[in-house]
Amino acid sequence: MVKMKIANAPCSWGALEFDLQGDSPAYQRVIDEIAETGYVGTELGDWGFMPTDPPELAKVLHGRGLNLVGAFVPINFKDAACHPSGIETALKIARLLAAVEGEMPFIVLADDNGKDPLRTQNAGRITPEMGLKEAQWETFAAGVNAAALAVRRETELRTVFHHHCAGFVETPDEIAHLMRLTDPKLVGLCLDTGHYCFGGGDPVACLKTFGSRVWHFHFKDFSPAVAAQARQGNWNYFKSVAQGIFCELGQGAVNFQAVMAELDALDYQGWGVVEQDVLPGMGSPKESALRNRAFIRTLIND
Repeated sequence: MVKMKIANAPCSWGALEFDLQGDSPAYQRVIDEIAETGYVGTELGDWGFMPTDPPELAKVLHGRGLNLVGAFVPINFKDAACHPSGIETALKIARLLAAVEGEMPFIVLADDNGKDPLRTQNAGRITPEMGLKEAQWETFAAGVNAAALAVRRETELRTVFHHHCAGFVETPDEIAHLMRLTDPKLVGLCLDTGHYCFGGGDPVACLKTFGSRVWHFHFKDFSPAVAAQARQGNWNYFKSVAQGIFCELGQGAVNFQAVMAELDALDYQGWGVVEQDVLPGMGSPKESALRNRAFIRTLIND
């Protein structure tokens, strides 16, 4: 069985990077409940959600027995004019991570998801015609490479890219194209099992193809029943999330036993981070975190 340390993330409590209606809980409640439900790490959440002073952040996390394992950094990579400010944001966050945890955490780059109307409306049912043109791909990948290089040079942190529904890197073909265009020494892949399935792929197949690039791993399940309703009702990404497209672990279609077997074969040494994306005020995050943690214990040694 795979052996990995298990973290959770603020997005499981509805603290998301999008500008959404509703209030997410205070960071103190989130990290208290992450620790209370049996996790030993967390991702940062949006800048300003948790303290941004390194000694204060280290105190509130380490005092609860939590490590800071990474931070999600969305950047509009399609637009070259947005690259400089995006890279500065990545560096600002990387400095904080490095000050708290040294070289262990990851910068988790992503597209600026949920901003393009066509991609947001058609998340989970993207066709090739909705994708980037080759010149746009070159711009996108150049930005990813540049951000990862800047982070490595200044902080020694490694960078992964998080494929994500409602962004321009969603489908297996799009993920594969980005992997071809980015430097394998600089840019790894954050495999998110739920987004990979919603985007039309099989996470086991992804691991077989890109296993050496998978440096960070997100536990997320996926409901095919909700996906079918989304197709029938032409739901956008946020409606799909609101209706539970990313259900509790073990309640959806992801074959986690097969995923863990492939990670074991790859001798995966990284973290596993639970991300059950929910909207602000949705569900019972602490109870879900407990059930998700119990499910993971059936899969791994930790």
